[in-house]
Amino acid sequence: MSGPHDLFARYTFGHPERAAAELRAVLPPQVVSAVDWSSLRREPGSVVDPELRETESDLLFSARLRTGQPLLLYVLLEHQSTVDGWMALRMLRYVVRQVERWRQENPERALLPLIIPLVMYHGPEGRWTAPRRVEDLFDLPEEERERWGELVPRFEYLLDDLTAEREEALRERPGPPLARLAWLVLRHGRSEELARKLPEWVALFALVQEGPEGAEHLVVLLRYLLWVGDEAVHEAARRVLHSVLDEQRAEELMRSYGEQLIERGLQRGLTRGRAEDILRILAARGVSVDEEARQHILTCTDVATLDRWFDRSLNATTLADVLDDPAV
Repeated sequence: MSGPHDLFARYTFGHPERAAAELRAVLPPQVVSAVDWSSLRREPGSVVDPELRETESDLLFSARLRTGQPLLLYVLLEHQSTVDGWMALRMLRYVVRQVERWRQENPERALLPLIIPLVMYHGPEGRWTAPRRVEDLFDLPEEERERWGELVPRFEYLLDDLTAEREEALRERPGPPLARLAWLVLRHGRSEELARKLPEWVALFALVQEGPEGAEHLVVLLRYLLWVGDEAVHEAARRVLHSVLDEQRAEELMRSYGEQLIERGLQRGLTRGRAEDILRILAARGVSVDEEARQHILTCTDVATLDRWFDRSLNATTLADVLDDPAV
């Protein structure tokens, strides 16, 4: 089962509009201006190894440049407690697996699409210090190090280290209110400062609540705070609720913290994550899934059904081995 950081990060930045805000904040200006952001869409599946699911989550997006050229954007959401010195090598492996999958799905293409890898880090132990380039991981002779370095493989990933960003900078990033609040909450989510910071973000909470999906977004935020925060955080969240909702509604929501209302708010994220796990396993096993079946899996909201499909997918050789009605 995915952990709270995984669920919250995927829920927030799995949406193209909020993902675009993250990508725009990190990509160089010339790249931002070259992308047709209206074409950004989330692709199904994941290439993160199952044993790593509690420390990170990945998202794959496709888009087009304004010239029409295809573009892949691979985002790894890193929330483990320690900095991984081998991240450059791991990211290289993930990117290779993505392009290998793309080659299988596009056998007629002679060239690979552009793919940009990005790590968003929000661990609690300080700034990201690991090398971002694969060539920095090789033990090169000290003499003529630069010349030896020209011979080893080259690969580099982009990094959005939320722990190194000033709070004011995160507040001022362009993007939907939920994305801006998520950056702040992830930045301080496991620190002793969170309880003190929450009341300072009341205006952002109010903007989130006023949006078209404000009630659901607010519930997801509160559920995350419940999972990662202590009693001081819970009390601060109560004060924030009373600032953005009427007293009765705020107390109703607090009473249901961890009960049915909160569960409904995250149900979509839970079932979506399980559905994508099924698609990822099927892809890894080489099982073909057409668009109709893909949508059937992604739109399923019954946890028991998804769990049954998940168990079957582990040994499946055809789609009929997984779905109850393979004709769907």
